Amino acid sequence: MAAAAAAGTTEGQEVPNRRVVLKRYVTGFPAEEDMEVVTGAARLAVPAGSAGVVLKNLYVSCDPYMRNRMTKHDQPSYVPDFVPGEVLVNFGVSRVVASGHPDFKVGDLVWGITGWEEYTFIPNPESFFKINHPEMPLSYYTGVLGMPGITAYFGLFDVAKPKKGEYVFVSAASGAVGQIVGQLAKLTGCYVVGSAGSDEKVNLLKTKFGYDEAFNYKKEPDLNATLKRYFPEGIDIYFENVGGATLDAVLLNMRLHGRIPVCGMISQYNLERPEGVRNLFWVVAKRVRMEGFVSFDYFGEYRRFEEDMVGYLKEGKLNYVEDVVDGLEKAPAALIGLFSGRNVGKQLVAVARE
Repeated sequence: MAAAAAAGTTEGQEVPNRRVVLKRYVTGFPAEEDMEVVTGAARLAVPAGSAGVVLKNLYVSCDPYMRNRMTKHDQPSYVPDFVPGEVLVNFGVSRVVASGHPDFKVGDLVWGITGWEEYTFIPNPESFFKINHPEMPLSYYTGVLGMPGITAYFGLFDVAKPKKGEYVFVSAASGAVGQIVGQLAKLTGCYVVGSAGSDEKVNLLKTKFGYDEAFNYKKEPDLNATLKRYFPEGIDIYFENVGGATLDAVLLNMRLHGRIPVCGMISQYNLERPEGVRNLFWVVAKRVRMEGFVSFDYFGEYRRFEEDMVGYLKEGKLNYVEDVVDGLEKAPAALIGLFSGRNVGKQLVAVARE
């Protein structure tokens, strides 16, 4: 059957296919009830003449940017809105079970944007990456070797351009991106401080990820004073993940010619009216460069990134912590948990373990 399916010439076996769909557009804080797990059917073959592939999804990623896609926008963003009644999509790790594409064979392990479901038909799989290091945990390709890793690596090295001895502050520092940013900055020879939302996460930053210092922002009523305590000489690089009050306090503490790579603003995603930023004049006064970026910008450089990061991992220079839940039925709760800080490390869902 594999050979026939690979050629795309048979109808193939039909199997049940559990999937997570968006029930309705979301306003304010999302709830599990905004999503629904339903069962449909999937055919384990590609249509005749198609260059598509059928994927068996092994892991799917939970990422904060998905929240923006759950709201209907009048002005399009860099990724399209989800559609009620349709399956959610995000980055995942999959195995090819049927293929009509010459570059993808049955059995290949790949990662890319797939459905939150057990099986997904991808009509144009050219955007998927083959996994070159299957000896690594496959789940890492939703995180440190996937989109969050790309975000951390290029956001730091290409956008911020750190130099040895510089002062680096990372918000949401124990998350999927932040834990990598801090370690890469330390490898560069920087002084690194991170903020997180619990004492457990603060301890993780200092003991597991090698941060010089870390603090629980929920215990710091005056963030400006807190940053002055940890950065008496100011901040050279702020890796921005949260926005809001943290960004406002950081702007008061930037050094001359500081850099702020803007990765995300998780504190704003569930607000019906996003908070304004009051201290933007300091961008002028301190000649600060703020630059937004997205991981897609760097997909063309993926192979270099993958080899560098696999090397760091194998040499023990980089640690990575995951928070894995088993089963698609737990995916909605896992996604919602990101916005209350329930996860510890990279949040993902194991759809099928092999």
